[in-house]
Amino acid sequence: MRKQVLLIALLAGGLAACMTGPIVRPDVHIEPPSPGAAASLTLDERIAVRDAWTALREGKLDRSRRLFARLPVDNPFVSAGLGYLAIIDDDLAAAEDYLQRSLEIQPELIVSYLGLGQVYQKTGQEEPAYKMYLEALKREPENEFARTGADGLAESLTRAAMAEAKRAAEEGDAEKSKAAYLRALEYSPRLKAAHTALARQFIKEKDFHSAFMHMKAAGDDRVEDAALLREFADALYKAGQWSRSLEIYEQIVAIEPQDKAAKDRSDQIKNRLGVVDLPDQYAAIASTPVLIKEDAAALIGVQFREALAEINAKTPIIVDITVSWAQRYIVKVASLNILEVYSNHTFQPKKALNRAEFADALSRLIEVLRKAGRKLMPQLPIDRIRIVDVPQEHFYFQPVAQAVAYGLMELGPDRTFRPEQPITGREAVRMIELLAGLAR
Repeated sequence: MRKQVLLIALLAGGLAACMTGPIVRPDVHIEPPSPGAAASLTLDERIAVRDAWTALREGKLDRSRRLFARLPVDNPFVSAGLGYLAIIDDDLAAAEDYLQRSLEIQPELIVSYLGLGQVYQKTGQEEPAYKMYLEALKREPENEFARTGADGLAESLTRAAMAEAKRAAEEGDAEKSKAAYLRALEYSPRLKAAHTALARQFIKEKDFHSAFMHMKAAGDDRVEDAALLREFADALYKAGQWSRSLEIYEQIVAIEPQDKAAKDRSDQIKNRLGVVDLPDQYAAIASTPVLIKEDAAALIGVQFREALAEINAKTPIIVDITVSWAQRYIVKVASLNILEVYSNHTFQPKKALNRAEFADALSRLIEVLRKAGRKLMPQLPIDRIRIVDVPQEHFYFQPVAQAVAYGLMELGPDRTFRPEQPITGREAVRMIELLAGLAR
């Protein structure tokens, strides 16, 4: 009888031990610290850390606590280990504090980022959890748990951002919608739906540079969505950016040769610009690293062909443009004094233009357009413009200030203009087309 009682007591004690004894929860991922992370510790400390983490991963939590207690309080592995013990105990606020403290001591501790990622996931904070897994991946790109966690959260966060973007668009809140689409791209950079939606939004806002960047991203650097291209081309056309719209219409025709509307519009623009027989040099202007005078004359002459044709002016004597491909445009802009002919009757077609000189050409062009009846309004009062490296007594102050006032040229963050800096062909094309849009 006594033996039976003793056996029952032992079984009961063993069962109680199983029920109350510490076990590692299956939903808590615990990795051993990388060997490199413990390199600064003494040999005894490394052994203690190894034993403490082994006990922790095996579910021997009391032993783990005792071993952590033997380590110095400023040891990052103590805080990290106590953080994981707090996760297992469901004390997530304490876990967050411990793990953040470990990173303050040792910012490269991957196990702490993984622990914080799990804490934030358990508390429903997907964005911070995602960032923690990314921090772990920065330090250990092959970490499978961090990669799986980041990918899963990216998918969830992308879905949420896209849903928010669509709701905002339906409610007419364009800015909120745009911000949500951009946030979706932070998680899924190649998401075609987000790039396409942003392209359409930027087209509506006439931010054509941003629109085209997202169009290219949506098509993986080669836009083949004819419907989207048509929206872009139509918007460029309505904004008076003839050259760029022509380029896009021609892309549409290349994709869909049967598209008669695109072909007709392409031909219409060519006739309007007079570029049916334009030489290859014109198309090359946008890619030239330094704009020269003959290129500037061609840009102005082509873009403002109709407006300049309405003005009669005396043709100047110019002795050095007979072999220039842009001769007819040079004659026109020189006769209107938009670009200077020097006292020795030379135009110097190959002379590079800097930012101040191009601002002077833009300023003169604005005055010519005004005389032709175009209504142009500056965005800023010229007398309120202050430029660090172009003071009021500078020779080019007035044209530079006017170019800035009309939003054609920009100042740097330090309010400098950089007047001596060469201007690129792409910059010149953008400015001329901006002015064309203002002068419609």
